[in-house]
Amino acid sequence: MGFFLRDMPFKLLAIDTSTEACSAALLIQGQIFERYQCVPRAHTQLILPMMQTLLDEAGLKLRDLDALAFTRGPGSFTGIRIAASIVQASAFAADLPVVPISSLQCLAQTAYRELHTEQVFVAIDAHLQEVFSAAYRLHRETGLMQACSAEQLCLPQQCLANDLTSFVGVGSGWDQYHPLFETQFKNQLQHWFPQRYPKAYDAAIIAADAFQRGAAVTAGDALPTYLRETVALRRGCDG
Repeated sequence: MGFFLRDMPFKLLAIDTSTEACSAALLIQGQIFERYQCVPRAHTQLILPMMQTLLDEAGLKLRDLDALAFTRGPGSFTGIRIAASIVQASAFAADLPVVPISSLQCLAQTAYRELHTEQVFVAIDAHLQEVFSAAYRLHRETGLMQACSAEQLCLPQQCLANDLTSFVGVGSGWDQYHPLFETQFKNQLQHWFPQRYPKAYDAAIIAADAFQRGAAVTAGDALPTYLRETVALRRGCDG
């Protein structure tokens, strides 16, 4: 899965605060070191010490890195704002490029790494009886999970698994709505796993590939993704 990391000599620090969990990961010399805790509403107290601990243990300063990465959302409104603001401030201070990563893709990658599944339907509870969701399938040449559908905000009964044939379900949306999903996807669902959250380890894997392909942005363009605002604006334009 992470075979290509050995060919990536750069140093990258990734963070995730998009859900109940909080994590930071450092990619250096083809290896990834991570700090992870699932402590809701403590992200502001945890994430900076996590980042600093990883840098200290590697004997690095922020300016020694080649890039930063963060999960841009969708997810907790407060959580993705925390990650975006920290990464923006750090990138400005150290003059570093940034790689924004989808929190849904990150969770799909986590599921592949930990559960060895090649098809994943991710659903994160968006509250107001809605979920953020997308379908993912493994790209075997890269070892990365690729989207089979656009990220969407919708009612759980409106979710579509697209062309996935035998998938696992992960995310807080499954925790909340698994009876509905089990019925809705009974012909495609292999299993669903509770209490699964994105991890910065997997954000670093995805970001490494993106950075190598030149997909980084400037600090000023390292923006969070708010699907609820996007949908509200679209509905307003539609009348």
